Amino acid sequence: GLSRGEFVPYYEQQIDLETEELVGFEMLARWRSPQFGLISPEIFVPVAEEIGLVAELSEGLMEKAFADAREWDERLTLSINISPLQLRDPWFAQRLLRMMVSANFPPQRLEIEITESCLQENTGFLRSMITSLRNQGVKIALDDFGAGLSSLEKLHDLPIDRIKIDRFFVSNLGQSKDSAMIIEAISSLGKGMELPITAEG
Repeated sequence: GLSRGEFVPYYEQQIDLETEELVGFEMLARWRSPQFGLISPEIFVPVAEEIGLVAELSEGLMEKAFADAREWDERLTLSINISPLQLRDPWFAQRLLRMMVSANFPPQRLEIEITESCLQENTGFLRSMITSLRNQGVKIALDDFGAGLSSLEKLHDLPIDRIKIDRFFVSNLGQSKDSAMIIEAISSLGKGMELPITAEG
């Protein structure tokens, strides 16, 4: 699938709830397989991680996304999910910056999303990588917040630009009082730390 270029970026709109304006897109991966049809990343990303192809897969999608986003209105941002395995690679930040330069894509329009599970990794190394990317203008979002081992200490310790509330809580908002309370708590946390909040879904 990789050698045939069957993995393609899909884009999910990001809307400002106060102005109702489109502010950017999150890139999501899809596999257009001639044999199996359109396959979700929940199925193929764990396999790609297991067999050591996730970096090649991700970077190929990023190159396509940078080319697509160059054609958008320059005010629109591009968000990209980064695998925990990629964040263990000491050369990841340099390769990402090189790809942006090659694509002539401004780093100020890019936001990379890391999941809460990444916070359990080597915090010193992670902070160094995040700081390096932020110094170039790239924004960092903490994805799926509330779903994993939420560590407020590490959230305070790392230079994060945005918190994303996990889709599970948002989708249960009308049915679950607990979900509403968790969303309210995360929103208050974001306001207190002056971090913008994205509600997934």
